[in-house]
Amino acid sequence: MSQKPDDHRICFIGDSFVQGTGDPLCLGWAGRLAQRAVANGFRLTHYNLGIRRNTSRDIATRWLAECTARLPAGCVPHAVFSFGVNDTMMENGTRRIEEAESIANFRIILQEAASRYAVLAVGPPPMPDDAHLQRIAQLDRQFALHAAECGIPYLSVWQALRDDAHWLDEARADDGAHPGRRGYDRLAALVEEWDKWWFKK
Repeated sequence: MSQKPDDHRICFIGDSFVQGTGDPLCLGWAGRLAQRAVANGFRLTHYNLGIRRNTSRDIATRWLAECTARLPAGCVPHAVFSFGVNDTMMENGTRRIEEAESIANFRIILQEAASRYAVLAVGPPPMPDDAHLQRIAQLDRQFALHAAECGIPYLSVWQALRDDAHWLDEARADDGAHPGRRGYDRLAALVEEWDKWWFKK
């Protein structure tokens, strides 16, 4: 079946930040981007596949089946991946996912996805805790390097969000991790302004 150029379908795959936890509008950055794409005249079906506390290991086990069910032959398929914060969390004195495994999962996921769909990767956002933020920044650097090696467009966002007037303040005021409306507004804007984003006017 040939692709219908006006039947765009997109999966956003990742963690609670993809899901939009903390957003009173229940949209997150993925929902905002979908809204704007439709407002820009695109016929778009979007699927939010963010799951709270998911690590790269969790995502590696589920993403393909979930995307295959939602991106059938005949549509114009897109996938956006964003994860890493949960990998870098410390629990009982131990990092949830060691950096080497995070990188390996990242590469395997993106390479397989890119063989099937148009793919973008968005880096992990910042956390208020300084030690956690340092681990996020280190993983982000590695993700950016490996995405470039794989030929996958990658958008680092932690610095811009750390410097944003709302992201960390909203996170501190909520559960210590997730922003509110203005934080997700800003992350959506960063992706929409990126020259690799597909759905522009």
